[in-house]
Amino acid sequence: MGEDDFRRLECLVSELDARGLIARVVRAPSGRAFVRVINPNATSLTENVVCQAADYWWSWGERMHRADDPAGAATKVARVLAAVSE
Repeated sequence: MGEDDFRRLECLVSELDARGLIARVVRAPSGRAFVRVINPNATSLTENVVCQAADYWWSWGERMHRADDPAGAATKVARVLAAVSE
């Protein structure tokens, strides 16, 4: 993982925090880093986001958003992790 990808993950964390989600960069023992995101109002709603090749990727390997727009990526993550209210 390059420093640019790590910096992009940190930018994503800031945007997710601003949306009320709990987010932090996690470094695996392998050196790979990802953002762990949790909805604090429904803690079973979680996601891991990676940054690679100038894009953000969902945990299941699908490209989510371009990495030069962390605000747009954070909006998508927030939408996916939104708790459904009755």
